[in-house]
Amino acid sequence: MKRILHIAEAFSTGIYTYLRDLTSYMTNVDNAEKYEIVIIYSKRDVLDESKIKDDFSDNVRFIKLQMMRNINPKDDFQSLLKLRQILKAERPDIVHLHSSKAGVLGRIASIGIIKRNRVFYSPHGYAFLRQDISPASQKLFRFIEMSGQFFFGGITIASGETELEFAKKIGKTYFVRNGVDFKNQRFIASIEKNKKFTVGTIGVLHTQKNPSDFNEIALKMPDIDFIWIGNGELAHQLTAPNITITGWIDTREKLLSLTSTFDVYLQVSLWEGLSIAILEAMALRKPIVASNIIGNKDSVQNGKTGFLFNTTDEAIVEIRKLQDESLRAEMGEASYQRCRELFDKDKNFLELLKIYDS
Repeated sequence: MKRILHIAEAFSTGIYTYLRDLTSYMTNVDNAEKYEIVIIYSKRDVLDESKIKDDFSDNVRFIKLQMMRNINPKDDFQSLLKLRQILKAERPDIVHLHSSKAGVLGRIASIGIIKRNRVFYSPHGYAFLRQDISPASQKLFRFIEMSGQFFFGGITIASGETELEFAKKIGKTYFVRNGVDFKNQRFIASIEKNKKFTVGTIGVLHTQKNPSDFNEIALKMPDIDFIWIGNGELAHQLTAPNITITGWIDTREKLLSLTSTFDVYLQVSLWEGLSIAILEAMALRKPIVASNIIGNKDSVQNGKTGFLFNTTDEAIVEIRKLQDESLRAEMGEASYQRCRELFDKDKNFLELLKIYDS
């Protein structure tokens, strides 16, 4: 029996989906009985803990431990002590860390308990790429990433090509793309035409997802309907009368069903890992219009599966192009084929298990 312990400070949205799909795969793969899976998680405001039981296998065990996203020496030290207590009690064979804060605390907590080469780290978008912090903070976070791996070990699991390039400069890295669940999840594109052309997105309404630019685009395209699936503290920035905020959808099936009604999937993020929301939209045969940033560049082929943009005016031009039905269908099909080829969860997670078992 191999005990694998995941530590997720940001246990919400993309990381939640990643761990749900990974653990689902591991509990159903051949020889699944050889894995024991434990997840240490920290609650974010957007996490509905009542859904965990429905979304995860009964064979996955959870331990709740509050961790702060921002640097707070007192709270971080307390979290570190508790993590060490848990690791000493659990004695996992492998520790897999998710997000920058977990990457730092988890590696330090593992010293003397877990071998350095049995600690893996998935950044899901490096903290030093954040656009809501000062250049000095970006430099600090980059220094923490580099010194953390140098002094405390661990091996990075990069999920996209551009993240891989950053990771290789920091230390030892494996490349395992994110994926979507083609085996168990039905991705059915809507066949009904919208009364008005519809552009949509999914995400927490906070700085990373850049709702102000989404709103600006909507204001300049009053003839188009815009939908934001999600909620958050910046909901007040979506003031355009042609935007509908749905809030969070309570089941995956309903979420995908609503996404399937979009004519175009729009991602205006300021920074990203490899967005699972984009991948699922691709699986639904949607052309993607996305900000030209790390993460988005690894999923969207500019001019083939959609368009990458640098300004809101460029985004508007690309959305207008996709009002052409034949181009939209062509790019939507290319999205699906690219997703099926590169981002199939079963293929990619098999590679991750090979790393675990090496």
